Amino acid sequence: MSSFSLLALGDSYTIGESVSPSENFPNQVIQLLRKSNFQFQDPEIVAQTGWTTDELQEAIDQRTFKAPYDFVTLLIGVNNQYRGRPIEEYKTQFESLLKQAIGFANGKPDHVIVLSIPDWGVTPYAKTTGRDQQQIRTEIDAFNDANMEMARLYKANYLNITPGTRDANHDLNLIASDGLHLSAKEYARWANQLSKIIESRLN
Repeated sequence: MSSFSLLALGDSYTIGESVSPSENFPNQVIQLLRKSNFQFQDPEIVAQTGWTTDELQEAIDQRTFKAPYDFVTLLIGVNNQYRGRPIEEYKTQFESLLKQAIGFANGKPDHVIVLSIPDWGVTPYAKTTGRDQQQIRTEIDAFNDANMEMARLYKANYLNITPGTRDANHDLNLIASDGLHLSAKEYARWANQLSKIIESRLN
C-alpha cells in the first residue's frame, strides 16, 4: 500500500520552536492520520525560526524537492509583521509561495492548506517587553486578510487559527516555555483541524 506525503512550509510555528519535534503541528497531524489508518510518511518540513517570506523563498530555491506531495501546508508572515515589513511586499511574496505550494501538491489547490498567522501580542514576551498589543493585533489581522484573500483566489484551504491563539491571554498552557512561541497543546488544536481537512480529501 502506497503512503501519502505532507510538505510543511513555514517558520517557527511550523518547525515548533521550543517544543520537541514530535510535538510540532506537522508531526501531530501525521500521528492523527495514522491513528485513522491512513498510511503517511513522516512530514517533510522546510521551516526555520525567524524566516520571512523572502527567506522561505530562498530556502525553497536552494532545496531539491521530491515533488509532487499529496498535501502541503503554508504558514508564513509573522516575521514580516515583526520586522515592520510592508504588507504589499508580503502580498506579492506570499502569492508566489502559494503558487509554488500548489505546484508541489501536483497542481491541486484543494490539497494545500494555508494557516493564518498567530497573534504573538498576547504572549508573556510581548507583555514583559512593553509591546503594543493592540497594534500587533491590528497588523496581524491585516496580514491575515492578505493571506486569506490569496488562499480564496487560488482555491486553497484556509485554516484560521488566530482567534484560538488569543486564548493564551487567559491560558498560559498554550504558550511554550520561552514565553513567546506556542506549546504542544496549541499545536494539537491545529493538528486536529488539519487532519480533518486532509481526511476529507482522502475519503
